[in-house]
Amino acid sequence: MEPLLQFAPMQSSVDEGFWHRLSSLKLNKLGIDDSPIHIFGFYAPCSHSQVSNPLTLLSESLPSELSEASLIPEPSRGNRNKCSVPGMLYNTNTVESFHALDKHDLLKKEAAKIWDDILTGKAVEDCSVLSRFLVISFADLKKWTFNYWFAFPALMLDPPAAVVNLKPASQWFSVAEAESLSAACNEWRGSKSTSDVPFFLVTIDQNSCATLRLLKDWEACKGNANKILFGFYDPCHLPNNPGWPLRNFLALISVRWNLNSVQFFCYRENRGFADMKLSLVGEALITVPQGWKDTVPSAVGWELNKGRKSSRCISLAQSMDPTRLAISAADLNLKLMRWRALPSLNLNALSSLKCLLLGAGTLGCQVARMLMAWGVRKITLVDNGRVAMSNPLRQSLYTLDDCLNGGEFKATAAVESLKRIFPAVDAEGIVMAIPMPGHPIHSQEHDSVLDDCKRLRDLIEAHDSVFLLTDTRESRWLPTLLCANINKITITAALGFDSFLVMRHGAGPLSPAHKFNAEIVNSSSVDKPVNDANGKHRLGCYFCSDVVAPTDSTSNRTLDQQCTVTRPGLAPIASALAVELLIGILHHPQGIFAVGDINNSVDRATEQPLGILPHQIRGSLSQFSQMTLIGYSSSNCTACSHTVVSEYRNQGMEFILQAINHPTYLEDLTGLTELMKSATSLSLDWDRDIDEEDDDCVEI
Repeated sequence: MEPLLQFAPMQSSVDEGFWHRLSSLKLNKLGIDDSPIHIFGFYAPCSHSQVSNPLTLLSESLPSELSEASLIPEPSRGNRNKCSVPGMLYNTNTVESFHALDKHDLLKKEAAKIWDDILTGKAVEDCSVLSRFLVISFADLKKWTFNYWFAFPALMLDPPAAVVNLKPASQWFSVAEAESLSAACNEWRGSKSTSDVPFFLVTIDQNSCATLRLLKDWEACKGNANKILFGFYDPCHLPNNPGWPLRNFLALISVRWNLNSVQFFCYRENRGFADMKLSLVGEALITVPQGWKDTVPSAVGWELNKGRKSSRCISLAQSMDPTRLAISAADLNLKLMRWRALPSLNLNALSSLKCLLLGAGTLGCQVARMLMAWGVRKITLVDNGRVAMSNPLRQSLYTLDDCLNGGEFKATAAVESLKRIFPAVDAEGIVMAIPMPGHPIHSQEHDSVLDDCKRLRDLIEAHDSVFLLTDTRESRWLPTLLCANINKITITAALGFDSFLVMRHGAGPLSPAHKFNAEIVNSSSVDKPVNDANGKHRLGCYFCSDVVAPTDSTSNRTLDQQCTVTRPGLAPIASALAVELLIGILHHPQGIFAVGDINNSVDRATEQPLGILPHQIRGSLSQFSQMTLIGYSSSNCTACSHTVVSEYRNQGMEFILQAINHPTYLEDLTGLTELMKSATSLSLDWDRDIDEEDDDCVEI
């Protein structure tokens, strides 16, 4: 009795790039969709006497994120070292689902595809389908670990095939035949049209001349040659066992051509050329029972892990660059938002956003960290203060070391801290004071102050959004003016002892989207709002509700008035709301021109994905309350009114110097002085009326 033909199992290998591509595809395109994914694996003939070639998955095995909904990658063609084999990937959403997959059923389905390809003749036209495979996997994108299991479905002949006279090809063929076959194989492997065709026919005529033909040429070959062998690229190196691909090849030969005796050729190479000493030739004896074509044969093929039937697990966390790991982890939460909660989240807009933070204190530290959590990568902090011993407890980016030797500059220390937290952040710290109205300067300081003004102007122009986070009112005036002039997104956060204000500034008065009526611009009514071209009120800035110009708020103050004395929980709340307000603006179709919403003012049909977009948010910790308000722009505003912005455009830096050095300049310019006189006159008239009425009274 002839010995049974035993096959060497197929081995697998997964390149790191495959897992990176799968992770990106899962996060950015697939989300929770766990439908099977068409993939391609690659293998080549054995090229070393001691090592078998595995079927390998590369990054290109998967479809790109730009592929159509079919998600079918383009197979690689014409590469002699990468024979493409179609496969199916079942990637689950949970590790429990991974372990619960019906592996027997999955293997049976893939085997049925191979059987159908054999019966329909597809396997003759495209022989790569004989080596179909499947992979089940679970990607833990938090820990960067991947569970996976390969299966190489092989149809089982019943009874199994027997083998006769299996030996090296160099011993099977004559010297002339072996030389001719080697040359034919090298020519086949050197041609782009056939180099990656893994199954073929070998014919040898009476003159010992060998020829390689495609499987579809069987009818033409069988009558014109003395010897016909069925060849395949054998990835196995073992001297006494053919490789796994021969199993389904024998099923094809038996079904399509009804052969009971098959001479097979296991093609192997050495350094890229045919090696007849490594290659094997043998004869398989096949006995097929009656009617076996009517049902799909049983199949085997799950890959063993160290001799056991179990999945494998690989961790890429240790091999990945720490910065790259940090980026992937930081983006994970944001990308998961797009799976269900917020599909419209624009991650590209966030990652390319440039944010300028004026103030690196309690608010600035919190805002910077919140921005990074939202995926913002470019952050610039401006502050001229140093880290004091009292700062680290409330200002989250500083430690005791930053306080020593007089203290590090806050702007530079904050940037170093941000980079330690997240190495990929593009952060810059600028040590600079902001010129302020009500703080007169000497003539010898004019040049340095003007330089600061110009530098601040350039910074605002170079960024997409600006946060006003300073601890004095007057330090917000110049940035507010500069932002209004160029229509820059501006967010203000201000703290009291137990209350806070977070607001977004409206669009500038000279924005192309707004037109202004001269009567409205010149009106002396402080609460008269300015309308845009659509008749909608333009939202105000931080100074629009003031009836006085910003002045020096730091002189002649007690210690508790010099420091920002607030309840510790206030800054994190206000900072978070400030950043959320910016994200809302970026995702609103009208952006900076969006009208102000208040609670319950927007119905569900028109609400944006992130909810309402308020103008002002005022909160109180003493009442544990929060309210949304709308404050419209004022034609008398000392920072964003048409009058002030126009005067700045006309005079430039000279206008700023006048505002700094002359306390009443802004009030006189905007009409606030006249307004206050009118209010005083009205009060005097009211008092006189009261006095006249008192003369008529009888004292009791």
